Amino acid sequence: MILRIKIMNKRRSIPVAALALFLLASLPVRATIASDESEVRGVVQMIFEQLKTEQYDKLYDSLPAASRSKVSRERFVDSLRRASGLYHLDRMEIGAVRVSGNLAAVDTVMYGSVERPVQAEGKIVAQQYLVREDGRWRVATGDRATVQRFLAANPTFAKKFQIRQPRVYTKQNGRWVDITPLLRQARRSG
Repeated sequence: MILRIKIMNKRRSIPVAALALFLLASLPVRATIASDESEVRGVVQMIFEQLKTEQYDKLYDSLPAASRSKVSRERFVDSLRRASGLYHLDRMEIGAVRVSGNLAAVDTVMYGSVERPVQAEGKIVAQQYLVREDGRWRVATGDRATVQRFLAANPTFAKKFQIRQPRVYTKQNGRWVDITPLLRQARRSG
C-alpha cells in the first residue's frame, strides 16, 4: 500500500515538474516581450513629446531609413513647421501595444486643439506603427509604403493587426463628432 502511494505521487509530480520547468524556461521570453512593449511605449511617448514641443529635427531621426530616403530633413522640418500653427497638442493616451519581432502597433489617442481655420477641441485616434532598425524602434506611421512592406514580411502580424486609418474628432455641443469624412472630402476636392 505504501509503495502504491509513492508511485502515484511520483506520477503526479512528473507533470507538475514539467509544468514548472516550462514556466521557468518561458520567463526570459515573457520578460523580453514585456521589455519590448515597454520600450515601444516609451518611444511613442518620446515622439509625441518631440512633436508637441516642435523638436522636428529630432523627430526626423526617429523615422525609418526608407522614410528618410524619401524626404530630406529640411523638407520634413519645414512641412511640420508650416502645419504647427494649425493645431496644439496637449496630451496622449497610449492603449494596447503589440510587438512581433521587428514590428509593433500601438493604439493612441492624441488630444489637443485646432487653431485654424476654426478653434475647436480635437482628438486623433490613430494606430502607430514602429519598426526596429539597427536595434532602435522607429516610427513608420506616416509612411504607408514602409508599413505595408513590413506587414507583407510579417503576414501573421498583418492578419491580426490590419492598418486602421486615423480618425479625427472635434468636440461639438459636448460630444465628439467624427470629421474624418469631411477632411477626406476636402482633400479630394482641394
